[in-house]
Amino acid sequence: MLVPISAPSPPMRHPQLQHSTLLPTHILRVATYNIHKGVRGVGPRKRLEIHNMVLGIEALDADLVFLQEVRRFHRAEALQFPDTHIGWPRMPQAEYLAPEGYEAAYRTNAVTRYGEHGNALLSRWPLGEVGHHDVSDHQFEQRGLLHVAVQWNAVVVHTIVVHLGLIHASRVRQVQRLREFIATEVPPHGLLVVAGDFNDWGEKLDGLMRDFGLQRATVPGQPAARLNTFPSRVPLFAMDRIYTRGLHCMAASVQRGAAWARMSDHLPLMAELELA
Repeated sequence: MLVPISAPSPPMRHPQLQHSTLLPTHILRVATYNIHKGVRGVGPRKRLEIHNMVLGIEALDADLVFLQEVRRFHRAEALQFPDTHIGWPRMPQAEYLAPEGYEAAYRTNAVTRYGEHGNALLSRWPLGEVGHHDVSDHQFEQRGLLHVAVQWNAVVVHTIVVHLGLIHASRVRQVQRLREFIATEVPPHGLLVVAGDFNDWGEKLDGLMRDFGLQRATVPGQPAARLNTFPSRVPLFAMDRIYTRGLHCMAASVQRGAAWARMSDHLPLMAELELA
């Protein structure tokens, strides 16, 4: 059964508005969301949430949506859920979740017995070259960076979708590889947004990110707990982050409510950015 989303109704789409937002054109609205592969629960209580996420992501009205744990396919789950209009989608999840008028970019991080999953970017602005960089730290966790150049107004914004490891030492090494990747693939003064699930329980990565010019998207004076995203039912940790270079954060918020808590173990984090 589909669950209504406790969020504003999605804006009406029109071809000439597909590359704009309800905000002023100089504001870039971004979101990051770990979708937990579009499924919640285990065993007979496992349920498909990907269809509710379609409604939720459109309601965000974000210019850019950074997604983690996105399935390209999974044979076992496709067999488990009926092949109906509310069953397992017949297309990759990134494309299925993209609102009308958006482009989707996806790259695989992990290959498993029955399928694969990775990171994705949904954009209402034109996409340029799409790249992927493996930052796996050991054989038990496959991790990667999705790099996409986005044409926003008259400038290029480099975006990197991340999903870091579960072990702190691994995350430190992965941030170092992120630094090396940016130095190689992103122009020194290029606009940059890095967002995703950092798995940083101990709040130890901000300093490392600042060392190479990335600032966490927060508003001075805003209580830190207001940006907690995990676990979704009782958010205690700010696992999901947005970091920027060359952009200033005007607002930051987390989407809350029973419907969002039901869909994934993470809540979506949003930020409104403007040129610094």
